Amino acid sequence: MLNGLWLGFFVVAAVSALAQWLVGGNAGIFAAMVEGIFAMAKLSVEVMVLLFGTLTLWLGFLKIAEKAGVVEWLAKVLGPLFQRLMPEVPPGHPALGLITLNFAANGLGLDNAATPIGLKAMRALQELNPSSTTASNAQILFLVLNASSLTLLPVTIFMYRAQQGALDPTLVFLPILLATSASTLVGLLSVAVMQRLRLWDPVVLAYLVPGALLLGGFMALLAGLSASALATLSSIMGNLTLFGLIMLFLLIGAFKRVKVYETFVEGAKEGFDVAKSLLPYLVAMLCAVGVLRASGALEFGLDGIRYAVDWFGWDTRFVDALPTALVKPFSGSAARAMLIETMQSHGVDSFPALVAATVQGSTETTFYVLAVYFGAVGIQRARHAVGCALLAELAGVLAAIGVCYWFFA
Repeated sequence: MLNGLWLGFFVVAAVSALAQWLVGGNAGIFAAMVEGIFAMAKLSVEVMVLLFGTLTLWLGFLKIAEKAGVVEWLAKVLGPLFQRLMPEVPPGHPALGLITLNFAANGLGLDNAATPIGLKAMRALQELNPSSTTASNAQILFLVLNASSLTLLPVTIFMYRAQQGALDPTLVFLPILLATSASTLVGLLSVAVMQRLRLWDPVVLAYLVPGALLLGGFMALLAGLSASALATLSSIMGNLTLFGLIMLFLLIGAFKRVKVYETFVEGAKEGFDVAKSLLPYLVAMLCAVGVLRASGALEFGLDGIRYAVDWFGWDTRFVDALPTALVKPFSGSAARAMLIETMQSHGVDSFPALVAATVQGSTETTFYVLAVYFGAVGIQRARHAVGCALLAELAGVLAAIGVCYWFFA
């Protein structure tokens, strides 16, 4: 599947470039595409430099948590649930605790912590995978839930809006929470259908129903806070949780008589090795994205969508936010740039900017996640992971548009 998608990016880019040259007379399009390839290759290396430090840091702390028994304890707590959702993972396996930590970090918007934890979990799942190149059911479910971008505190979106001068940076908090919940639900259901998981199992419901009730109560509580209080709470919770995890790992490790410094260095070496193996996959995917962007294919698609929406007589304001949605599956940095450009062009509190911010906060860089997570363990055949992840992505985009019309139209 990834082979076809990667080739498809280049084919679509080539067709778009030929149309611009032969029909539009743009002879410089091919130079722009070549420049895009080299620019993305350079960006891949720059991303790797950041990943080296982040992975080395967090896998060092995770090694302490692992030796202190934190990961094993989490695995036991969630064992009954994951036995139903991931029946091929043995009870108490370390992967279960790592998956839990990854979801918690994602929910709090701690991207720098979530990625290395997720890579560690994917490697643990690969140890159980009978195939070295084909994704297992457990790996697919884990990846799709990651790609569905369940975020409770979208701190980075608040930061972007504040930088652009928004009067209320947290205005999109509840829309993002609703939209990202929709994308995660669709992701889980799509995988459940493909893998024939029994979500109505009493044990599964015993975990999911209280979680849904807690989420609803959390939303109700936050809805009653002022904008300034919400922004302060978001910042404090994110940073406190991040540093709190570090201290928790260190203190439990010291209590269990783990040699924390030596253990950190041992885990950090693993992080360096993991990061080193990612570069070929990043170069491949980001260069394909660079060609697609430089060819003008995204602009062609946007004009077509606007024409179709107008033909049906629907409101077209949301179309101006679609560049963020269209590039988000491929590149987080490109989506960030599209979001900021929309804020600057239309106004930070304009309807297109609010939709773009909600989309940015409720969707994930699906193909980047695929390349990094599967690339880290050498998976080449993704099976239904791509389809389910993109379905969750589409649900997040549609929910973001619908919720913003509900809240802001």
